[in-house]
Amino acid sequence: MESTSPDAESGDKCAINGDCSPISNKDSNGLNHAKNIDDISTPSELKFDEDFEFEDPDITEKRKEIEKCLSNPDVVNLEQWVHFAKSKAGLISDEYRRKIWPLLVGVTQEEMTEPPSLDELSTHSEYNQVVLDVNRSLKRFPPGIPYEQRVALQDQLTVLILRVIIKYPHLKYYQGYHDVAITLLLVCGDKASFPLLCRLSYGPNAPLAPFMQATMQPTQHLLNFMLPIIRRGDDRLAECLDKSGVGTMFALPWYLTWFGHSLNRYADVVRLYDYFLCAPPLFPVYVTAALVLQRAPDVLACDADMAMMHCLLSRLPDDLPFEDILVTAKKLYEENDPLDLEGEVATLEKKEEEQRRLDEERMRRRAAGRARPVSRGWRSLPAALRRPGPRRAALALAAALLAVYVYYRPDLFREQDEDL
Repeated sequence: MESTSPDAESGDKCAINGDCSPISNKDSNGLNHAKNIDDISTPSELKFDEDFEFEDPDITEKRKEIEKCLSNPDVVNLEQWVHFAKSKAGLISDEYRRKIWPLLVGVTQEEMTEPPSLDELSTHSEYNQVVLDVNRSLKRFPPGIPYEQRVALQDQLTVLILRVIIKYPHLKYYQGYHDVAITLLLVCGDKASFPLLCRLSYGPNAPLAPFMQATMQPTQHLLNFMLPIIRRGDDRLAECLDKSGVGTMFALPWYLTWFGHSLNRYADVVRLYDYFLCAPPLFPVYVTAALVLQRAPDVLACDADMAMMHCLLSRLPDDLPFEDILVTAKKLYEENDPLDLEGEVATLEKKEEEQRRLDEERMRRRAAGRARPVSRGWRSLPAALRRPGPRRAALALAAALLAVYVYYRPDLFREQDEDL
């Protein structure tokens, strides 16, 4: 797909498949402050996998198949790895993910090079912001990790992020990028996670590329597909969301971080990454829609109030059935091609733009009213007193006489105050 150069006035443009163009003749060092969202700086605390005595026999059989393929990976085609990643339980364990995630996106062994030291990258203009975000991500590290390992992991995460934005200087770092990076780093290590994160950030089908443009426009456009998808799945639920005016912002952290910021269970996060790494770039939006559809009873029982609805939807429970949600999302994608939804998205965005224009006009009128100078005399009285009936005329006259009397005899009122 042909790339388009973002324009400061027309806004960034990004195709459904994630093809976002480099930014030419722009300052490559500016932070994308517009995309930083307040609550993304306090990530959920992950609960890492626990050992279970019982395993589903189907999963045990799948584990044997994966181990057999990994024993001779050169003869296994991509479709087989994709099947493992998308089918029930995904890639099962990080031991398998460490080897298969790079294969899913085409990373070669030659690309897994030694990273530079943190000192070599510390002069980059975005270094301080990246360090701040990395320091906020401590809860996403394995629980009980020794101090020395934690510090080393923080440094590796900082280096990983800086390497990508130095390699692609037209890409803009956003808060939440570190949530994706830490997931890749925890699973694949510092050598493999760099080319893997590069594949996700830049290229014709890079799913994170829309988030790394100069403005929020490409991301918001893609997230706007969520509501038409929900409408195709449950019209009553879509009407409820529309009536509340909740919009799509509650799902922004889900989309920006592939749920890495919003879920408490580590197993849920990496299970979703199994699927997303080999799915179409827009598929995470279909998962957001499927997740809302899964919670339809709670949404329909909630008051049609924007604040209450946002609070309900943005707080994800720990027991979400993600295998069922992924099945629903796959069905929604197969039945509702993104190209078929573009008309509904355009209508939605036109409606939002019109509402935004009306809101801005209302604000301008209010500001003009507050800035109007206060005149003196009869015209400064309220409209009801400027056009009085008999009682209002008498009240206006009494008020005027009292004002004159107070002006000429203020001493009388001061004496009364002193007596009190």
